[in-house]
Formats: sequence, structure tokens, C-alpha cells
Amino acid sequence: MTDRMKQNPDHEDEALDVRSHEDDGQNRITPLLRFPEDVALRIVDALAGVVRTAHDQEAANPTPPGELKRAQVFEEGDVYMAEPPFEGFFADRYLMDFYDVRARDICSRMHLHTGLRFVRMMTGPGTTIRVSSLSPLVVTPSPAWPDEPPQAFTDLLPDTPPSVIRTRYNVVVPPNAWADMQIPRGVSHQFNAVGPNAVIDSVHPEESIETLREGMSGYRMMAQTIFLAETKSPASTCLKSSG
Repeated sequence: MTDRMKQNPDHEDEALDVRSHEDDGQNRITPLLRFPEDVALRIVDALAGVVRTAHDQEAANPTPPGELKRAQVFEEGDVYMAEPPFEGFFADRYLMDFYDVRARDICSRMHLHTGLRFVRMMTGPGTTIRVSSLSPLVVTPSPAWPDEPPQAFTDLLPDTPPSVIRTRYNVVVPPNAWADMQIPRGVSHQFNAVGPNAVIDSVHPEESIETLREGMSGYRMMAQTIFLAETKSPASTCLKSSG
């Protein structure tokens, strides 16, 4: 897939008709590690603290127009571009401090990105992350995962147009865990955290390339996203944790 995906490169709420979208590939999830509660909480708190501090600094001293704004907002949580790309290095890295879907009564929308993503999901006590896609999620083994790997289950994508039925494939990352996810370009996915302690460490390996390919004017996570719904669904549509 080498062509442009966006209709309007800088649009931050562009939507694609879910009736016509078919994934070209599948996401892969690798459950990596489980931690004691206190260890998991310290890790998640420290990383979320980086995001929160960056947003506090942005509020106090806004980024001047035309300069790279590293503290950004995404549908799933507040984000901070920890390492921006530079000449000769195409990739960058974001941290995301998840919203608790119950606090806002909103689930993030199914979406896809204009470039591939490599994501590490991290949870603390009392918190899970539900990962969803319109194509089956491939769960790969890890030698250090102490339990049975998370089991995939299906439900129906909510709030589709009349007479449209789309199966949604789901996996839940349990509390106090790390799980990695490989997301190909243009493949649908959806993250929703249930609980207050969840962070993502997301590498965008081709950020500079995808921005140039799409004709975007800058690095903005929302502009690199195409949603598969016009509106957000209530939290009840993403709370289920098993089939």
C-alpha cells in the first residue's frame, strides 16, 4: 500500500465508511510480562507523569504557531511525543496516558493510521485495556507470560449504519501487565482502557515518511488517523471483557 489514504491530509476527524472498509492485514498481540501490583503502578505512574507534566508545561507556555507541538490530545488519551524525528531518522515515539472510558462514558472509535505502529500497552492495578479490530487479532506466545494468553472474543461493532453488521474481534490486556501490538498500516484497531492506570508507549517507525506521503503540513497524531465512525459510542459498548 503506497498511495495516499487521506482525502484531506490535515483533517483531524476524517471518517471512512465502515461499510466499504476491509483490512489488508491483521494486528498481532504479544502478551509479554505480568508484574506485582506495586511494581506495575510505579511504572505506569512514572510514564503517565511524563505526559501530564508535558501537558502542564504546554498549558503554561503554549507552543508557538508553526513549531512542533509535542503535547497532543488523541481520542484515547493525552499524548506526548517523547522523541521527535530528525533528519536521517524517520521514526518517533509517543507516550499516551489513557482516559478511563467510564469517567467520560465514551469509547474511542475504531480507526486506522496512515503508517504502521508498534505499541506497548502497560496496565496497573484495577485497569484493563480492551483491544479491538475488524479483523481477527493474532495472539502470539511469549516465554515469560505466566498465565494462559488472553483469549480473543467477538461482538458486534456498535452504532453502525442501518442494516450494516460488522463483527468486532477483541482481546483484553489484564491488570499489571505489558503486552505488545504490531499494527500494519491501514488495519483497523481500537483501544479502550477501563480503569485509571494505563499507558501506551507507541513507536511510529515511518512518521516522517507517512507525513510526506500524505502531504501533511506537520506531525499530528489525529491527522494521521482515519476513523470508521462519525460519532463515539457510550462506555457500555466497550466494557465487556469476555465472550
